[in-house]
Amino acid sequence: MFGLYISHPEVAIDPDVPIPRWGLSEKGHQRARVAAASGWARGLGRIVSSDETKALETAALLAEASGVPVEVLADSGENDRSATGFLPPAEFEAAADSFFAEPAVSFRGWETADHARARIVRAVTSVLDAHDPSIPIAFIGHGGVGTLLFCHLSGIPVSRAHDQGPGGGGNLFAFSLARRRPVCKWTRIEDWQGWTDG
Repeated sequence: MFGLYISHPEVAIDPDVPIPRWGLSEKGHQRARVAAASGWARGLGRIVSSDETKALETAALLAEASGVPVEVLADSGENDRSATGFLPPAEFEAAADSFFAEPAVSFRGWETADHARARIVRAVTSVLDAHDPSIPIAFIGHGGVGTLLFCHLSGIPVSRAHDQGPGGGGNLFAFSLARRRPVCKWTRIEDWQGWTDG
């Protein structure tokens, strides 16, 4: 059986609101609703979410489809970027390049990629170690730490080459619960074809 790591889709950007409290935009809500209508979403047996608003809103739509409650997982939020707050898109992309290229170095006070990777791996592992691997599970979170988790599960160095790519989020990768190895790369939540034996 598979687990999923799902990044929230597009958000309503508001420079006056702390980033962890940003919610989904209308487009983000629409994409999450399309994903929630899929067969794989209805088949989820467990949903675990970051405590950030955009992740919780995504998780709530999937929970409504699957009929399972949302569990909130501590320490599974996006990399801490509060030192800079909101950055315009071009500046943010340059900062993200630096974040992945130098994982041991903090960009202007950001949490380092090495620290964020250790944190997300520890959080997800704590759940999986006590989880019944016959039950499909989805972790709802963020593109940055999701990419760090993907690299860890794949046994490869941190690199932005494995990031979810452009488009504002709303992607997932599946991983085998038995082997804890990815079985697909980032895929748009509307496009994933669903469950097979893992």
